[in-house]
Amino acid sequence: MSDFDFAPKIVVDGRVIGAGESPFIIAELSANHGGSIERALRIIDGAAEAGVDAIKFQAYTPDDLTLDTEKPGFIIEGNNPWKGRRLYELYADAATPYDWFPKLYSRARERGIIPFTTPFGAGAIEMLEALDTPAYKIASFEAVDHELMRACAETGKPILMSTGMCDKTEIAEALHTLQSSGASEVGIFRCNSGYPAELDEANLIALTDMIQTFELPIGYSDHTLGLSASVAACALGASMIEKHVIDASEPATADSSFSITPEQLEQLVLMCRDAAIARGEVTYGPSKKEKDSLSFRRSLYACRDIAVGEKITKENVRCVRPGFGLHPRHFPDVLGRAARRAISAGDPLSLDALK
Repeated sequence: MSDFDFAPKIVVDGRVIGAGESPFIIAELSANHGGSIERALRIIDGAAEAGVDAIKFQAYTPDDLTLDTEKPGFIIEGNNPWKGRRLYELYADAATPYDWFPKLYSRARERGIIPFTTPFGAGAIEMLEALDTPAYKIASFEAVDHELMRACAETGKPILMSTGMCDKTEIAEALHTLQSSGASEVGIFRCNSGYPAELDEANLIALTDMIQTFELPIGYSDHTLGLSASVAACALGASMIEKHVIDASEPATADSSFSITPEQLEQLVLMCRDAAIARGEVTYGPSKKEKDSLSFRRSLYACRDIAVGEKITKENVRCVRPGFGLHPRHFPDVLGRAARRAISAGDPLSLDALK
């Protein structure tokens, strides 16, 4: 039993999210606008046409995220698309201007999809509250920023949180912070915070453990290349999928190398929803539609005419299709028993025909 008292399902702008519901598919716009509001609006349109439930934005200024310095640690290193850039410069280029947000939210709502945002500072939350954002997302890198989490939880809105790089203790700490700050509807995402993430580091089987451990909606924020990880996550029980989307691979943006096009996104939506349907529930025996196929199973039939008093043997009874005779499990029990009445070749064997 979970240590947390969150609702097993959450509701974002009327959409129910959780086990047994169709996966909540989120298109992540991030920095893929490339500095153009027209491009941002095209991405919203493409996401809506692909059939997603929601589109997510990021709201920050570079000062929300880092310091304007070139000291060690503030220059990006490692194997990622931004190697060699200053953090402050990257975030200044990638930021979505706050004065775009009314138009972005309005466009999404006009297209019938839910807009919500990842804030990175108090100013962003204030701006988003004025737009009546229906939910907040905590990014995986901010899943250790309890002050930011408290500020989001205190709005009373549903909270979605990525857990990339978090161990179980850090996830529990974050959830306790949200709970103690008034959040009642929380969902969390499995995530690998590589950009792009490698398939062999997705470790999607952890989704099943997260579902059992935390007893709240669990999703997958997918930074891998391609669609297979998201589809597999839905087959394992993910209630939410988040994927970066762009209108076209060129011109490139800070996030384009691990983003998919609206055409790929449409495939993703269909495949994820099919995977969730196919996952079904734990059940054994024939399904409703399989019952008509029971007749094609094997059962016991007379393969020769059997006279009254004649014993049942492997020469006069066989296990064959169709399935209208005795279950094959009875074969050892009927061998050697005498016929109570005459049985014609091709007749199903029944217990009342035997002594």
